[in-house]
Amino acid sequence: MKMPRRAFLGSSMAAVSAGPLLAANRKPAKSKSGKGGSREAETKAKPPLVISTWPFGKPANDRTLEVFRSGKTGLDAVEQGVRLAEADLSNPSVGLGGIPAAHGVVQLDACIMSGPGHRAGSVAAVEGFSHPVSIARRVMEETRHVMLVGEGAQRFARERKFEEGPAVTPGQKAAWENWKKAQEAEKAKAPNHDTIALLLLTPAGDIFGACSTSGWGYKIPGRVGDSPIIGGGLYVDNTVGGAGATGIGENVMRYCGSFLVVEFMRQGMSPAEACLATLHRIAAIDPKGYDLSINFIALDKRGRFGAAGTGQGFQYSVACDDYSKVLQSPGVTQKPVGPLGGNRL
Repeated sequence: MKMPRRAFLGSSMAAVSAGPLLAANRKPAKSKSGKGGSREAETKAKPPLVISTWPFGKPANDRTLEVFRSGKTGLDAVEQGVRLAEADLSNPSVGLGGIPAAHGVVQLDACIMSGPGHRAGSVAAVEGFSHPVSIARRVMEETRHVMLVGEGAQRFARERKFEEGPAVTPGQKAAWENWKKAQEAEKAKAPNHDTIALLLLTPAGDIFGACSTSGWGYKIPGRVGDSPIIGGGLYVDNTVGGAGATGIGENVMRYCGSFLVVEFMRQGMSPAEACLATLHRIAAIDPKGYDLSINFIALDKRGRFGAAGTGQGFQYSVACDDYSKVLQSPGVTQKPVGPLGGNRL
């Protein structure tokens, strides 16, 4: 399947109305197809439940469930699910098949979080290693730290004999060379990019999450977005729920976006409402308003799930015992009509 690329979302779409917000709390008829496109999703499912960003998250969801059902831990399951996305060299957004930084080398970011014990691990700007999510887990489990970056993270990974790979794939290197030529001619435009954020709710009520990306295409070397930032690209609270983000990382990390989604759920919002409320909160503060390219996924302890994005929204993937499919989130372009969030916005 050809991997979708994000169109940076414009502001010409109609604003989300109170109708879809009310519909998000109803349980519509189940789709008969596991293929994407449905705008109204089941908002609650019996765990194990997995939710992730983008259609390429669907195989990762399926892998997560397969690993969990085999008797492995929830942490093993989310790690292996994200590793599947990282291993796909045809994906220009995750893993070593991703678009390189401006110096022609892919720099990877990832994090992992365990609800039990509220543990987290993270790596950023890692070059030449195939599975940054696994390095992030080892940081969590073997060090007193949460985050390692750049050469330090690479030294840590090399000492533990993690799988190494190419600095950049031949196809991406050729694209980078063309970009450099266009830049010199002052006609360059940075390509779009995506992220996989993945969350698992187990039957025991525990929540685990992981996130991985190759970051903004042709970024300044050393740039780190929201994906490896705990509370930015990913956040899990085992008493409430979890959330993950994809989009322009700078627009997420300035507002601790995923943390804010979880806090809105703590106040009693459903995951869908919490994603929407977070977008409205950010847009009310940011000078760009809703022209932000931010998307969130979320699930809670009750097995409810949801997503929302600026502009036309985005596609996300959900899997449980009954189905595995791609869904379309609501999109927002202006301040909501009605009391969504009330004073909490």
